Amino acid sequence: MNLTLKIWRQKDSKAKGQMVDYKVTDISEHMSFLEMMDVLNEQLVNSGEEPVAFDHDCREGICGMCSMYINGEAHGPDRGVTTCQLHMRMFNDGDTITIEPFRAAAFPVIKDLVVDRMAFERIQQAGGYISVNTSGNTQDANSIPISKHAADEAMDAATCIGCGACVASCKNSSAMLFVGAKVSQYALLPQGQVEAVDRVKNMVAQMDLEGFGNCTNTGACEVECPKGISLENIARMNREYLSATLKG
Repeated sequence: MNLTLKIWRQKDSKAKGQMVDYKVTDISEHMSFLEMMDVLNEQLVNSGEEPVAFDHDCREGICGMCSMYINGEAHGPDRGVTTCQLHMRMFNDGDTITIEPFRAAAFPVIKDLVVDRMAFERIQQAGGYISVNTSGNTQDANSIPISKHAADEAMDAATCIGCGACVASCKNSSAMLFVGAKVSQYALLPQGQVEAVDRVKNMVAQMDLEGFGNCTNTGACEVECPKGISLENIARMNREYLSATLKG
């Protein structure tokens, strides 16, 4: 395939960015989207130009770093995949593909397609953990009664990789799906009950402090989430928060 790429280029966080057009040729439909970007960058380096900066690590849909806004959709036109799992067979010969960084006040652009998502890390640090000492007196997992339904829901919530697609897809740049997932994975398990009140209050407070917007209730976040995190986690977070507030 021969493609035209319209890519956001921005030297640093203080510079004024702009869209720049590039041509790539002989792109195989079997390539991943990031492999196509590698071809472009090799082309740019060989011609003495600066390559396009973009985040990536595992390239297996686990790390959540490869966040790109492709043709107006977080991670591109496919469903249930991250950008590194998106294949070029989703596009046609002669297509023009627009590639931008995630747009959110809480995700400032560092360079080109790379954004600072440390806001998610700070939310995690505010309460997304269990501080109870579980070492030295470890119990067998089967000795703690947990219903299969609760265990399955907790595991589903825990699959969130913190890529930020929910934020990029939301009109208000809301992080409630991310925070809801991180609250839910503990709220559903007995190990998470000890700090449940402080956890949800602290994580929601940090989310607001970071400048994320409120939920729009349109469900775009669930649609674009590469791990299919359910909106039910937002409802659970709201219930947990109300309960924590009433407890004081």
